[in-house]
Amino acid sequence: MIAAAGGDLLPPPNHLAIIMDGNGRWASARGLPRIAGHRKGAEAVRATIRAAERLGIRYLTIYSFSSENWKRPADEVDDLMGLLRLYLKREIKELHQNGVRVRVIGNRARLAKDIQTLIVDAEAMTASNPGLTVVIALSYGAREEMTLAVRDMLAEVQQGSLDPTTIDEAAISRALFTHDIPDPDLILRTSGEQRLSNFLLWQSAYSELMFIDTLWPDFGEADLEQVVSDYRKRERRYGGR
Repeated sequence: MIAAAGGDLLPPPNHLAIIMDGNGRWASARGLPRIAGHRKGAEAVRATIRAAERLGIRYLTIYSFSSENWKRPADEVDDLMGLLRLYLKREIKELHQNGVRVRVIGNRARLAKDIQTLIVDAEAMTASNPGLTVVIALSYGAREEMTLAVRDMLAEVQQGSLDPTTIDEAAISRALFTHDIPDPDLILRTSGEQRLSNFLLWQSAYSELMFIDTLWPDFGEADLEQVVSDYRKRERRYGGR
């Protein structure tokens, strides 16, 4: 079913992607350093993963660090990378035990070598898990993703392994970081901002969009239940009518 008609509800989104916004504002409102907001945001991620599994969501993508975030003050970037290391070391084993598969998308070359190793280990450990797939968008930017895809395809054309006349939408999709991940049914952004901020621009062509005022550290299981409920009442036409 791709549309709610005659009172029927859509199924829960197969793929939910979240722009987790508001960590800094949450901390500032409480007179706390920004890293406190990021730590609280990590707790919200745990709650969201639990709720996503229970609600029947199969893919959950979280926008954890964008390509633009490298422009932030060095001390904040260092704090975020430290938090990421802790997450990859402490949380992945529990996710693995719960049957969760972990995928990381983004430009890994900009990450520290030890973080790259932790990512490879996490993906390898969880690769065969049958449950929810958690996709972490890390050092990710949609324009950079598409630029790298174009470069890869041009290299294949120059090598003679790709006929340029065969390049279509499916070929481009296969060249993206998300080649093995379905396009998101719903993209959610917290904190009241209403923009995609260079997130999954190609993949979101027919995604439903939802913007809520809740700051990400305050987001919990009840919030996700409401988001899914609101999504299920929508009608998805895909330009057909």
